[in-house]
Amino acid sequence: MPERGHEPLTVLLLSDPGLPSRRAASVQDRLEAQLARELARPVTLHTRTEMLRLRPDNTLDLEHIRTAASEEQPADLVLMLTEIPRHTEGRPLVAEVVPAEGLAVVSCPTLGAWATRRRIVRVLTAAALRLVGGVDGAQQAGPREAGRLDSRWSRWSRSGDGERAMLHAHTLTGGPRTVLGMILGNDPWRTAPKLSSALAAAAATGAFGIFYTSIWEMSSYLPTLRLIMIGMLAVVSMVAWLILSNGLWDKPRRESLGTVVMLYNLSTVGTLLICVLSLYLALVVLILLGAVVVIDPRFMESVIQEPATFARYLDVAWLSAAMGVVAGALGSSFDANTDLRQITHGQRERQRRYTEEESEESSAGSPSTS
Repeated sequence: MPERGHEPLTVLLLSDPGLPSRRAASVQDRLEAQLARELARPVTLHTRTEMLRLRPDNTLDLEHIRTAASEEQPADLVLMLTEIPRHTEGRPLVAEVVPAEGLAVVSCPTLGAWATRRRIVRVLTAAALRLVGGVDGAQQAGPREAGRLDSRWSRWSRSGDGERAMLHAHTLTGGPRTVLGMILGNDPWRTAPKLSSALAAAAATGAFGIFYTSIWEMSSYLPTLRLIMIGMLAVVSMVAWLILSNGLWDKPRRESLGTVVMLYNLSTVGTLLICVLSLYLALVVLILLGAVVVIDPRFMESVIQEPATFARYLDVAWLSAAMGVVAGALGSSFDANTDLRQITHGQRERQRRYTEEESEESSAGSPSTS
C-alpha cells in the first residue's frame, strides 16, 4: 500500500467499453490534478479500456484487473470504472475500495444518469485516498475531500470483515438513480437505428393515413386525450412486443438476485420506451409533413366538415403514426439483422462471466468481491 509523501504516484484508470470509457476520458485531466492536490505529490494518471470479468458466482475477478493493470507498466493504484450495477446490503453500491489489493471499483449506473464530471472526480478521488490511507485513511490523506463526499445521497462505511471501504447510495434515491444510470449506459440513442426495419414498416403503414379519409374523420372526431392514449398504447404495445420477441426479460436464477434482475428489467423497459417513443415522434413529423404537402385544405374541410387547421393535420399524423407503430413492431420481427439483446445489462453481463472451466484456469482461488 503506497504511503503518503512526495514520491511520484502512478494511477491507472481502467474503464469498461461504452459510457464508462467516455466518462473516464472526460475526467482524466481533472482527476489527475485533483489527486495531485489532495495527495500533495506528483501524480501520473493513465487510462485504458478493459472489460471487467465476472466469475460464475457473480463475484468480480480482481485477479483479471491486476493482470490487465500490469500488462503495460506497473501502477501504484488501480481504479476501475464499470457499467455493472452493483447492489449489496439492500442498497446500490457506488464504490468499493480494497486497500490490500491496491484497487477500487466504481459503478457508473449507481452514480446516476446525470453524474457530473465533478461528482465522478469526487468519488474516484475519495476511493484513491482510501487506497493510500487504508479503509479509514481518507481523513488523514484528504480531509476536505472525505468531508465533502459524505453527504445525503451516499455514505462511506466498512465491510463486515473490515478490509474494504464501501460507498452506498441512499436507500430511497439510490434505486431510481441506478435505473436511470443503466438506461443511459444502454445508449438508447444509439440503439434506435437498430429499429430501422420497424421504422420502414411503420412509415409505410402510417402513410396510408394521408390518403384514407376515414382516418381524417376518426382523428377529428376523437378528443385530444383519447388520441394521446391511443398513441401511448401503441408505444407500450411495441415495447412489449420487442421484449417478448427478442427474449429481453431476465429472470433471477436465485432469489438473492431478484433485486438486481428487477433493475435490469426496468432499465430494459426504460431504454426501449425511449427508443420507440423517439421512433413514434419521428413518424409523426414525417407523416405531418407528407399530409401538409398532399392533402388540400379545402378537400379536408369537405370531408371532416371542419376548418382544416394545423391541429387537424396533427391529429391525422398522430393517429396514422399510432397505426404505423403497431405495424412496425411486426416488421421488426421479420428482420433477421435486428438483435436488441445487446442493449440489456443482463446480456452484456453474461458475456463477462467465465465458464466454470475458464474460472478454474484463471488464477483459481484468487480474492474476489461481490
